[in-house]
Amino acid sequence: MNFGSTPGWPVVLGDGPVLLRPYRRSDAAAWSEVRRANQAWLAPWESSPPGRWDELNSPVAFRYVYKDQRRQARRGEGMPFAVCLSESGRERLVGHLNLGNIVRRAFCSAYVGYWVDARVAGRGIVPTALALVVDHAFGPGGLHRVEVNIRPENGPSRRVVEKLGFREEAYHPRYMHIDGAWRDHIGYAMTSEDLTAEGGLLARWHRLRTAAS
Repeated sequence: MNFGSTPGWPVVLGDGPVLLRPYRRSDAAAWSEVRRANQAWLAPWESSPPGRWDELNSPVAFRYVYKDQRRQARRGEGMPFAVCLSESGRERLVGHLNLGNIVRRAFCSAYVGYWVDARVAGRGIVPTALALVVDHAFGPGGLHRVEVNIRPENGPSRRVVEKLGFREEAYHPRYMHIDGAWRDHIGYAMTSEDLTAEGGLLARWHRLRTAAS
């Protein structure tokens, strides 16, 4: 698989049962099943073109998503990951995480977006996936800053970044058109210096989970 010369890409990342990898053409059916099953869970938080959810998230639609992801990766503008759960020798696609809008040179920054199947929510999959990607971004990915923008009403997503220690830095009125209107967002961020004494974000996350158990 050749995505071009983007630093740190393509790559497979993993921790325990959580596996992140580039998408494959063969993911179409699994991606569509998860997306269609999670319409009520995902639609209020996502920007999407006009159309029916089942059509926008069909196996045919996945072909266009896949091509767009490859194009971003080739240009060095994104690192799209299929988030998978590997259990009992089976790999199951359960979500998505994208390191997008990558800007190099003096900025060295990117935005992160993610979603997870509601049927496996609450199992630490997204915090683990985000920690893996942030560590990769600050290491082989050559980035300095990672940002996440979340609607104020999206409590589960905000809890993910807050428990990992992302700073709340800004409030963006009417930031993005989602679910029929321009929606406010809260801006969170983290830089590589924030993790210098932590041994990485994944190490921080492991300590947090151990302390809570």
